[in-house]
Amino acid sequence: MFGSPGRMSGLVLRCAQWLFAAVSIGFMVTAPGFFNSTAFCYLIASMGLQILWSFGLACLDLHALRMKKSLRNSVLLCLFAIGDWVVSTLSLAAASSSAGVAILYSRDLDYCRSPPYISCSKIEISVAFAFISWFLLGLSSLVTFWLLGTV
Repeated sequence: MFGSPGRMSGLVLRCAQWLFAAVSIGFMVTAPGFFNSTAFCYLIASMGLQILWSFGLACLDLHALRMKKSLRNSVLLCLFAIGDWVVSTLSLAAASSSAGVAILYSRDLDYCRSPPYISCSKIEISVAFAFISWFLLGLSSLVTFWLLGTV
């Protein structure tokens, strides 16, 4: 199945997750004034956790591919599913709250053109990458949950 742990598609999916999360952090930290909002700081913390989780599982996938080992173990799949659910929930909450604050800043308070001059475009790009990363993590979560039912 596409995205299964221990397969090349799973490795690509995990690498895409941490890559998009890293790009999201990169855009957010280069936006001046991002630290004034708790939602943006939460997005950075959540994406950092997602990088650690996805990178760790990508390394495990790479090891399984090199050693030609199967990761279709019920205990491992249960751990992957629970971890994916937790990290996915945190990522969705962070991306949604950051999107709400970004809309508030850009459309309602007009902070993009008046003091304190927040870089709304960088923040919006960061939020978009966070949502892409969350979508990919959700896809991994569904695949792992599906596989858990077959083991």
